[in-house]
Amino acid sequence: MKTGWVLIYGVLCGLLVGGIVFLVSRPARGTAIELKALPTEAPIQVHVSGQVLQPGVYSLAEGSRVQDAVTLAGGLTAQADPQALNLARRLSDGEKVYVPALGETAVQGEASAAGEGRAGSGLLVDINTATQEQLETLPGIGPATAQAIIRYRTEHGPFQAVSELDAVPGIGEATLESLQGLVTVNP
Repeated sequence: MKTGWVLIYGVLCGLLVGGIVFLVSRPARGTAIELKALPTEAPIQVHVSGQVLQPGVYSLAEGSRVQDAVTLAGGLTAQADPQALNLARRLSDGEKVYVPALGETAVQGEASAAGEGRAGSGLLVDINTATQEQLETLPGIGPATAQAIIRYRTEHGPFQAVSELDAVPGIGEATLESLQGLVTVNP
């Protein structure tokens, strides 16, 4: 009988020590809830069209590049002109990536009724001649910034290089980077 009590006493002591170790080693109260509440970046939506195997709208992580979008769209077709794209350019939400075919030329300058010269059409927007509506098709350019671009070129003359957009109020480094490959300058 004495052996039975020793065994029960040993089990109870083991449970007590195990409970103490569990309480001491567990994370502070509320830690798990705080971790679940950390913000997560929403994915961006990008429309990929032209000479890709699977054109469509794709979700990508913030900070993704054109190469990532092309890869999600199944890669380039045999007719694609990869040299016409800046595969390293960062993407923005709502953007369209158009992959032209070999020999396809981009029409520059003012838009026609068919929408030439609009961002996402595969055609470059000339910042020296674009209308406010055309400028607003560019990523990161809203009505106020489009007006600022027009006002700047009216007051200072035509842009000599795309990089001069950084002098326009409302255009920062990130916006300027997102415009690479979408805009041009015909002085």
